[in-house]
Amino acid sequence: MPVVGMVGGGQLARMFQQAAIGLGVTVRVLARSPQESAARVCADVRIGEHDSLEDLRAFAEDCDVVTWDHEHVPPEHIRALEAEGVVCLPGSAALLHAQDKFVMRERLSAVGAPCPLYAEVPADAPLAALEAFAERAGWPLVVKATSGGYDGKGLWIVEDAGPGTAELIGRLVDRGVGLMVERHVPFRRELAVLVARSPYGQGAAYPVVETVQRDGICHEVIAPAPDLDEELAAEAQRLALDIADRLGVVGLLAVELFEVDGGVLVNELAMRPHNSGHWTIEGARTSQFEQHLRAVLDLPLGSAEPTARHVVMANVLGGDDADIYPRYIHVMARDPAVKVHFYGKEVRPGRKIGHVTALGDDLEQVRERARHAAEYLRWGPQRKEQA
Repeated sequence: MPVVGMVGGGQLARMFQQAAIGLGVTVRVLARSPQESAARVCADVRIGEHDSLEDLRAFAEDCDVVTWDHEHVPPEHIRALEAEGVVCLPGSAALLHAQDKFVMRERLSAVGAPCPLYAEVPADAPLAALEAFAERAGWPLVVKATSGGYDGKGLWIVEDAGPGTAELIGRLVDRGVGLMVERHVPFRRELAVLVARSPYGQGAAYPVVETVQRDGICHEVIAPAPDLDEELAAEAQRLALDIADRLGVVGLLAVELFEVDGGVLVNELAMRPHNSGHWTIEGARTSQFEQHLRAVLDLPLGSAEPTARHVVMANVLGGDDADIYPRYIHVMARDPAVKVHFYGKEVRPGRKIGHVTALGDDLEQVRERARHAAEYLRWGPQRKEQA
């Protein structure tokens, strides 16, 4: 049986391990600590740093393929592994578009994918660049770090070129943060499409979902996205499959979208299992984790068909009380059909520590069930006062 190396020890690697068990595939995890989420449950764990080429080389030895739990492995290290014969999927050329937002925007615009208006922010004249861009796009603007941002981090909305903006941009430039700027898009809602592509070229697309964001963090995913025009949904799926093909992605590709008047715009890309796809564990014939495993091993892809009319996944965030387990009794007794997933992570206020999934025929009931379970697990009996 093959050995698949997963660089990163977070919850994505943890759930990837669950999918691999059923197929009899060995997952080797590179974790920074034995206490990381995946390191707690995987049999083959190597401790090391994802930004150390020496650690990556030692980890990749005897792996049939190496894949990624996150985008933070230095691109030059991935290229070095590939030059030494290590099979890395997705490869460095594709993954760069999930690691560098400006590179992503340049490539997607070149192939005709719909994107917000954008520009690079040079370090030698950043404020002048923002003011020039605002003449075309108008204020406010969205300033982004070109790499390293997630869950609302690495993104700033600036209202004007005043002293506050000058101080922020100056501080970022002094820290060596690469920056770009985008038009502030007046979108209706946020959507996401998850697709998979194999080395053979086979593709599979899951239904378009709605992602509900608050304070830069995804709180809820609704599958399929309610009240979405069928033609627009099909267009979004085709767009994601086309991006995967043009970029040479192998494995999963999550395309985060803005729904706007007349269509959609591409917001972000991720080339790995993604928070917007956690609903697939119970809600699709093939989970995103098994699908990614199939893709990187060049196995035939599984069905992406939903298992229920409506599926809602709600993220569980950390509250003030870390003693979560006693709350299982209430959640499971109240709704035996709700599925609870915890990541084995230290509980901190606002941190993603797990998720719950509910399925059914009535969307509002399904949403209420998922929300109740997630809020009760976070807050306990005082959830209404705290939420």
